[in-house]
Amino acid sequence: MKTLTASPVRRGVMTRTLRPMSLALVSLCALLTGAPAAWAQAPAPTAPAALSDVVKAPRPQGGEFFGLYLMDKKVGWLFTDLVVMPGEPARVKSINQLVFKALVGTRLSERNHREERVYEAKPGGRLLSFSVVQRGDGGDQTLEGTATPEGGMRVVRKRLGHADEVLPVAATKERVEDADQARVALARKAKVDGFVLDGMDLETYGLTTTMEPAEQRTVNGVKVKLGKASSISQKEKVPVVSYVTQRGEMVLVDFGQTMQARKETEAVAKRMDLVEVFGLTRVVLPKPLPESARAVPGNVKLVVTGLPEKFRVGTYRQKFAARPDGSVEVTLQAAAPSTAARKPRPVADPDGGENLKSNLIVESDAPAIREQSKKIIGDEKDAYRAAQKVNTWVATHLEKDYGASADRATDVLRQKRGDCTEHSLLSVALLRAAGIPARRVDGVIYMVNQDGVPALYWHEWVEAFVGEWTQLDPTFNQPVADATHFAFGYEGNAEITPLIGTLKVTEVK
Repeated sequence: MKTLTASPVRRGVMTRTLRPMSLALVSLCALLTGAPAAWAQAPAPTAPAALSDVVKAPRPQGGEFFGLYLMDKKVGWLFTDLVVMPGEPARVKSINQLVFKALVGTRLSERNHREERVYEAKPGGRLLSFSVVQRGDGGDQTLEGTATPEGGMRVVRKRLGHADEVLPVAATKERVEDADQARVALARKAKVDGFVLDGMDLETYGLTTTMEPAEQRTVNGVKVKLGKASSISQKEKVPVVSYVTQRGEMVLVDFGQTMQARKETEAVAKRMDLVEVFGLTRVVLPKPLPESARAVPGNVKLVVTGLPEKFRVGTYRQKFAARPDGSVEVTLQAAAPSTAARKPRPVADPDGGENLKSNLIVESDAPAIREQSKKIIGDEKDAYRAAQKVNTWVATHLEKDYGASADRATDVLRQKRGDCTEHSLLSVALLRAAGIPARRVDGVIYMVNQDGVPALYWHEWVEAFVGEWTQLDPTFNQPVADATHFAFGYEGNAEITPLIGTLKVTEVK
């Protein structure tokens, strides 16, 4: 039974809770800008017909501030604005800023993410340029993108102490209406389908906003009728629901039952609680897990509530059985991959290549990553033995430091420290560089921390395809992740967000 006082899982709670949320909120910035957030004024009757609906919709002068609340505790703030720029042809600038701040253990972790995007102002106007500035947790960098005559995007990545990098990015289908989809949907009283170029990984994801029936809510002590729009991204897959007064002022945004954005004055929005998320977000167990859960092979059974259907997908490690009272019995098991199934590398990806891809975060094609992977693995051909070597090297060469975060594999390799996210990210990059399909797994792991309370804490580990899928945990140097690992999703996405605060364990078997 592990008793951890300064484990990488401590800041891994932030990583698997706050960081995915903060990345989701980066996308949420665009959604909030897009919600009808305005001290409403009727659209000017002289508004040029050639301008997009996103320009014609009313909005407040100077933008809006929102406080961000995790389980009713303030952990950050947002600022959003959308303005018409002077000059011809007409252009539109979208501005979104996210500040996320919380205590992890006794340490303060902070992320500041600001994006500015410029579009043609006409209906269906193209994304012309963008800048992304990231500071604090995760590392500092600036991305500056410009549309090319060929239709793609030329992105320059700037980091202190590094030469500027030019990153060619495929053409994006993002249009000016996608900067403000919720507002456009409510103005048109119709569904809006579009795309958004993600400011973290520079991939384009589908984004859809639909109208929902209006609701009555109490705002500042007064009952008001609120319009309602629901937006969902193909990346996060968490519905973001905006509530808007008849005057056009957005007052509340929900995503899941855990996180809210509440309209506030600038001074109030920037006044944050010092929230310790390690204890806040854990799932307390009714009793400790049996020691057999740590054996390999091993297994354990949990009875849980608050687990939506989409998370009940049976795998080689997890089985689900619904019970008459609405709870779910979950069987977690762990075993090494069978010798007969193991293959030599390079191994074909059963998902068509997605798990071998190099991107802005994984960077498996970076020379430093490829060189280090070759040093670790050498001439080993067996994919599983090679994966074990990567797992052991990362576990023994990265300092367990939950105050040293990095969002990119090359940064992790250079600083050689971090929490569960850094361990998993670097492992996946090294595995892909060696021709072994791999991905990061998001979920919870069993721990008994300083206060002696048995609980599940948010964590990240690795899954590799070595002829069959197998899971490894480089944070704890487990060549087979034991049965105390309960997975919910892959690749650092925010699908797990709705589980935080709602998932409960009622029985341990």
